[in-house]
Amino acid sequence: MAELDLHAHGEGAAPLPSDFQEHGSQRKLGGAALKVVLAAALAFSTYQLIVAAFHPLSSLVIRSLHVGFLLMLTFLLYPASKNSPGDRIAWYDWILAGAGFALAFYHWVFEADLIQRAGDPSTTDLAVGVIVVALVFEASRRIMGMALPIICGAFLLYGLFGQYLPSFIAHRGYGFDQVVDQLFLGTEGIYGTPTMVSATYIFLFILFGAFLEHAGMIRLFNNVALGLVGRAQGGPAKVAVISSGLMGTISGSGVANVLTVGQFTIPLMKRFGYSGVFAGAVEATASMGGQIMPPVMGAVAFIMAETLNVPYSDIVKAAVIPAVLYYFTAFAMVHLEAGRAKLTGIPKDQIPSAWRALKADWHLALPLAALVYMLFHGFTPMFAGLTGLALTAILILGAALAARMSQTAFRYVFWIATGIAASAFLQWGIYPVLAIIAAFCIACFFINGGRETLTTLRDSLVEGAKQGLVVGMACAVVGVIIGVLTLTGAASTFAGFILEVGEKSLFLSLILTMIACLVLGTGIPTIPNYIITAAIAAPALLKLGVPLIISHMFVFYFGIMADLTPPVALAAFAAASIAKDDPDKIGWKATQIAVAGYVVPFMAVYSPELMLQGDWTVLSVVYVVFKACVAVWLWAAGTVGFFTTPLKGRERVFVIAAACLLVAAVPLTDEIGFAMAALFAGWSYWQKRRPAVA
Repeated sequence: MAELDLHAHGEGAAPLPSDFQEHGSQRKLGGAALKVVLAAALAFSTYQLIVAAFHPLSSLVIRSLHVGFLLMLTFLLYPASKNSPGDRIAWYDWILAGAGFALAFYHWVFEADLIQRAGDPSTTDLAVGVIVVALVFEASRRIMGMALPIICGAFLLYGLFGQYLPSFIAHRGYGFDQVVDQLFLGTEGIYGTPTMVSATYIFLFILFGAFLEHAGMIRLFNNVALGLVGRAQGGPAKVAVISSGLMGTISGSGVANVLTVGQFTIPLMKRFGYSGVFAGAVEATASMGGQIMPPVMGAVAFIMAETLNVPYSDIVKAAVIPAVLYYFTAFAMVHLEAGRAKLTGIPKDQIPSAWRALKADWHLALPLAALVYMLFHGFTPMFAGLTGLALTAILILGAALAARMSQTAFRYVFWIATGIAASAFLQWGIYPVLAIIAAFCIACFFINGGRETLTTLRDSLVEGAKQGLVVGMACAVVGVIIGVLTLTGAASTFAGFILEVGEKSLFLSLILTMIACLVLGTGIPTIPNYIITAAIAAPALLKLGVPLIISHMFVFYFGIMADLTPPVALAAFAAASIAKDDPDKIGWKATQIAVAGYVVPFMAVYSPELMLQGDWTVLSVVYVVFKACVAVWLWAAGTVGFFTTPLKGRERVFVIAAACLLVAAVPLTDEIGFAMAALFAGWSYWQKRRPAVA
């Protein structure tokens, strides 16, 4: 047989299934309306690149214009309801899009006046503020549904009328002008820290991921994963885990990972014996880990770094080991499931060589390597992201030039240009790099396939702008919650309850926080989930002795796990559209596959070395990681019901008890847990070696 066909998943982003859209229901436009949307998306991405490269405006104006672009594109792309026309833009949406974008200039045009009357808004300020906040609510509803706007609306009502509630949750009362001033005119509301991070770091890294996808990174990841584990027991599922993990290094969106990598891995798993439910669940679980997989993590990681006022590299360091353990969990589950179901690997003649794939496309990893180097050597995320983005653009353009010149000549031209670009960024800033990219673009007009390459760059910019909508709108609308909590100080009420519980048991406080994250996650995305729980629960955990970054990573981690849990499991719905199976069944199966991962945040709290926090040493980190791997494998065996042979009920209880003892941080629990694990391993080995009895 011939090797598996990866052509559809190589040169560009994989085609998305027509029956699933991650958020809301986008219009399918044509003609003049489509040209307007493309122009708006290109303008949005261009504006963000100008902001990243030159930072020409004040911070509040940058945030305001960012939200203006978000509102314009949202109203152009998303209809008001399912009954609205999907092939054209309604007249009122043209008005809403224009109003949202025009009002974004209010902070720029009247910047000096707003500073002079800070704290004393005029009637015009209040009117514009009310309109913009209402537009943010409506745009969020169109993209993310009713759950998040309802929650944010409840907080808004609390800010306006909270003085009439029972005394234990009431506040002293604030005027309408104070609330509008807080939400619109300052940097504590819809233009707060999340919007600032969205307008700088997040959008840049979304563009970076879009450019790498179009450069062919998906093809490279799939080929490497196939070559490494394709022939192993349960090879197709292991390919999904590794390929999705690699994809997670450049894309922090779990659903986007499903819709790209899953186009190849889910049909592959079904072809070799896995059910549609299990195939979709494996891909959903593996793809969601992209939010915690460095170096390009999910949007929450950038918000966390800004909130905690720590370098982004500190968040990356803390996330490395838990991210690897997350994928180790998924790998263990699919390995044991394959053993239980006796599923084999992919035939050798259908597997590409991982070495040949790396030899052919290793240069695609250069922007990622540059990004990692810069993040860990003191450069800001914005500068590192801009560098990676520029190098990726040079890669795409260089590939087009290679079609017209010999390989040797191309190598010289490419390496010289890349070296100049890298050194120019460090020494002379953006201008020489722009000159190189401009020269490459001009050359594309005179070579075969050059215009298609420029189209690829354009599509990357448009796709990045579209992908940034959901993140940006979530950051804007959740600013209502931040503004009200900051104004009223209401976060201290729930935090006080957690502290009261924590005085008796830290474990119960962790359980309470976990439940809050999971419950919130059934209705809202990871970003607002983290922002709410980080504002309410994380400070309480810090006061209970949990290190700062770990307390925030704890709520972040369970916010991600909530995205796998029905009824609002977007990753499961995305996988279902490819697997053609029940999304609820896929969601519950994904929760089961990821269940061993639930222990990792608890282990990090009791063993800070797992996130490289506290007074750690190399030896202590190695010990904790080894203990975590053993606990995860035992938990996986107990969940699946298989180790080397099928497990009986009492054996599953025994092995899960051993895993729990390894998680607990109580004297002698490690020793007892390891003893039980060794006893179980010996018993399993003896069971497998024992002659079969008729």
